[in-house]
Amino acid sequence: MSMKTSDFDYVLPEELIAQTPSKIREMSRLLVVDRKTGELHDKHFYDIIDYMEEGDCLVLNDSKVIPARIYGEKQETGAKIEFLLHKNIEGNVWEVMAKPGKRLKIGTVVNFGERLSATVLGKKEDGLIDVEFSYEGTFFEILNEIGVMPLPPYIKEKLEDNDRYQTVYAGKYGSSAAPTAGLHMSEELLQRIIDKGIRIAKVTLNVGLGTFLPVSADDISEHIMHSEFYEITKEASDIINETKANGKKVIALGTTSVRTIESSATFNGKVIPETRNTDIFIYPGYEFKVVDKLITNFHLPKSTLLMLVSAFYDRENTLKAYEYAVKEKYRFFSFGDASMFI
Repeated sequence: MSMKTSDFDYVLPEELIAQTPSKIREMSRLLVVDRKTGELHDKHFYDIIDYMEEGDCLVLNDSKVIPARIYGEKQETGAKIEFLLHKNIEGNVWEVMAKPGKRLKIGTVVNFGERLSATVLGKKEDGLIDVEFSYEGTFFEILNEIGVMPLPPYIKEKLEDNDRYQTVYAGKYGSSAAPTAGLHMSEELLQRIIDKGIRIAKVTLNVGLGTFLPVSADDISEHIMHSEFYEITKEASDIINETKANGKKVIALGTTSVRTIESSATFNGKVIPETRNTDIFIYPGYEFKVVDKLITNFHLPKSTLLMLVSAFYDRENTLKAYEYAVKEKYRFFSFGDASMFI
C-alpha cells in the first residue's frame, strides 16, 4: 500500500517552534510514549535514565557540526557569495550549496578573506556545486574563525553560544546540521548513565543538508534521500552486538544513530564495523533489526524524520502523540523538547 506525504502532516502553531535552546540541557521536557499501551507520560530529559537498565546500550552520534556557512566574494567582480558546506568528497574537494549559484561558472574563484579561497570544479542538480578549497593553515581552524553555525531556516534568533549547537560528546567534524536529540545530553547525565552500567557505543554519521529538504514526492516511496557518510568502529559494533546477544536493549539517541546502525545491520541483526555512505530511507513498513528504544526530538510535518518515527511506532499513534505534544505546548524542532519511544 502506497503512503502519501500528506499522510504525515499535522498542525503546528508557529509559537511552538523553539528559537533558542533550553537554559540547562537536560531540563528539556520529555514525552515518553509507551508503544505497547499507548500511554503518554510527561517527564524531563534527565528521566531517560529511568528507562534504561544495567547492560543496555546507548548509541550516540559523535559527529561535530562544522561552522558551515561562510561568506565571500567572487575574485573577478567582488560580487557577494554565500557557501553552505554540504559534505566533504575527498581531500579539499567539497560539495556546497551556493547563493547565488547560477552565476558561478566552472573555474570561478571565490575568496573568503585572505586565508581561504575556493575554485568551482563542477555544478550539480539541487543547486549544489563541487569546489576545491585552498588555504593557509588548518582548514577547520579557519572555518571556526570565519564560519557561522548552519542553523535551520525556521530558527530566526541569533545563536549566542555556538557550543549549544554541538553535543557535549561531539568529536569528529563533518556535519552540516546537529544531531539534535543529543543536544539535551549533559556531561553529568551521561556520567550517571555510565555509572548505572549502561554501555555507550559512539558511531559517526555526518548530517547533511538533506535533513532540511522537504519530501517533494506525493508518494513517499518515490522520495530519494541524499547520501551521508557514516563510520562504525569495531569497538562500537562489538558493544551493540554483545548487548543484543545478552538480551538487553539498544537505545538510539537520535534518528541519525538509528540510520547509522540500521544501515550497517545484517539480516540477522548483527551490526558490522564499516565506513561508507548511506541513503537509507526508513518509513512505515520497515522492519527494525537493532534498535529497541528511540529518543528523538519533535520533527517537521511531512519530513523523512517523522516518517522514521512513524515506522518505529505507527503513523496514526505517532500523530496522536504529536497532537498531544502540541496541546501540552511542548517545544518543537532542533532546539525543542524530546520524545522517547519505549
